[in-house]
Amino acid sequence: MERILIVTNSQKISKHKKTALYVLLIYILMQISGRWLVRPFHKLVMSTTGLPSEQAAPLTQGWYIALSFAIALILSLILTSRDKAFWDVYQGKKETIPLTIMWGIIGFFLVFFGQMIGAAIEMAIFGIQGGSQNTADIVAIAKGAPIAILAIVVFGPILEEFVFRRVIFGSLVQTTNFWVAGIVSAIFFALIHFDFSHILLYTICGLIFAFLYHKTKRIWTSIIAHVMLNGFVTLVQLYAEPLQKFLEELEKMQ
Repeated sequence: MERILIVTNSQKISKHKKTALYVLLIYILMQISGRWLVRPFHKLVMSTTGLPSEQAAPLTQGWYIALSFAIALILSLILTSRDKAFWDVYQGKKETIPLTIMWGIIGFFLVFFGQMIGAAIEMAIFGIQGGSQNTADIVAIAKGAPIAILAIVVFGPILEEFVFRRVIFGSLVQTTNFWVAGIVSAIFFALIHFDFSHILLYTICGLIFAFLYHKTKRIWTSIIAHVMLNGFVTLVQLYAEPLQKFLEELEKMQ
């Protein structure tokens, strides 16, 4: 009986590892697929819309980002749904749903203030100015193709939490400890954004997201915080100019 139990547990662990590997591979393929697929997709957009190359470029980028993230997320959801115990990283009782939501909202503010501290450190020690080129590029794509907002605010955060918090952090925390797993996963999370001047900011975000997952034992906590952060940043970036003009007009009236 004991031998059967050991074999069964071993099979479950092996299945979890395969699921984690497949989710990671899907994410990597999604990230590099643009090298081969964006150009033919661009030609398809041009032929369907009749737009010249320059005008079709934002639509191509926006739609490709939205579709690639959506497909990768759907495939990941299918894989994880077939492995019911995939999310059982921690033993013991998980946090309740209301507290999970509450910690997700608190997590948004923790990440927001963590970024402020990180930005102050970057400025004081390294002389790095505020503003992320990666964020600016993504928002520029969203302005040209609003469909990309779905990938930025919804698909992207959920998929990244699957990969960096469950696959990388969740796998490491079972054999090491929170700090080792948290720092390693946060660094990978920072590197994948390819904004190396602000790598500290992204690392801080990744570490706080890992803390939220670790605290509640539910991936939805970090997903809520991540979605709220991306939504807030996107909203501010999209309406930065109208907001600035409104404030200027308000000052004139005063």
